[in-house]
Amino acid sequence: MLLVTGGAGFIGSNLVAALNDAGRTDVVVCDRLGDEGKWRNLAKRQIADFVPPAELADWLKGRRLDAVLHLGAISETTATDGDLVVETNFRFSLRLLDWCTASATPFIYASSAATYGDGAQGFADDPSLAALKHLRPMNLYGWSKHLFDMALAARAERREKMPPQHAGLKFFNVFGPNEYHKGTMMSVLARRFDDVKTGRPVQLFKSHRDGIADGDQRRDFIYVDDVVRVILWLLATPSVSGLYNVGTGEARSFKDLMLSAYAALGTTPNIEYIDMPEAIRGSYQYFTQSEVDRLRAAGYNGGFTTLEDAVGQYVRGYLDSTDRFR
Repeated sequence: MLLVTGGAGFIGSNLVAALNDAGRTDVVVCDRLGDEGKWRNLAKRQIADFVPPAELADWLKGRRLDAVLHLGAISETTATDGDLVVETNFRFSLRLLDWCTASATPFIYASSAATYGDGAQGFADDPSLAALKHLRPMNLYGWSKHLFDMALAARAERREKMPPQHAGLKFFNVFGPNEYHKGTMMSVLARRFDDVKTGRPVQLFKSHRDGIADGDQRRDFIYVDDVVRVILWLLATPSVSGLYNVGTGEARSFKDLMLSAYAALGTTPNIEYIDMPEAIRGSYQYFTQSEVDRLRAAGYNGGFTTLEDAVGQYVRGYLDSTDRFR
């Protein structure tokens, strides 16, 4: 039996779908459904149980699990309730880690590229506590994830007892089906697709830095299928532990992203550039790019989908469909 926290969310529901496709229905989801329509992410899936986070500690008593896949978190980079974010993203994660340690259960969890802050320290996934202490996350979400990364690193360096497998994944800019409940935290592609489809201008930010063209702000965009493949590989490779970047290793522009959507539909691009709000100009990231050497060195050879192919799959298979859910 597998436990997937955040299993009704974006990445979590895609993971549940992949597990079902692999023949596993002994999947337990821990999540909150709320009123955002998250249930639709699981509407096509078979699960063994659904456990609210507040009931998880009691549910775990006396259980034996094949692994805990911990993807649940408050992931909004604009979150401001520090107490709630720390309780949900840090302390809840510590309790799960302690349970996995005591029960000798493999533990795979979601970290985030938000831990890198503005990227001034680079994007190397050095798992040492000394390296992690140099990172400066720019928002509450990134800081909460960073706290947990450092807690694991400290335990490892003190040679404390740990789960037999303990792997953290620093996801970069993930996009794909089932992200629709995320509102403003959806990918730019999902937010702007209806404009692409109807011919309305797609608005992207102007650049406010010398030498960078409008719309040429770059991110390491990674398709959710690639993220899921990494998680499944770790699940099948229990000898691998550590902290790893999960991105393609190639930064692409927001303009490239939207041009790929127009190409997938075979329509003429219509992009206009608007001023970036002054409130975010000072903290806006112009470039993120994953370093994936450590993941490859650990044995992962699954490769990554090109931006054009990923956008094509997403647009034609989901966004331009009457049923957008996986």
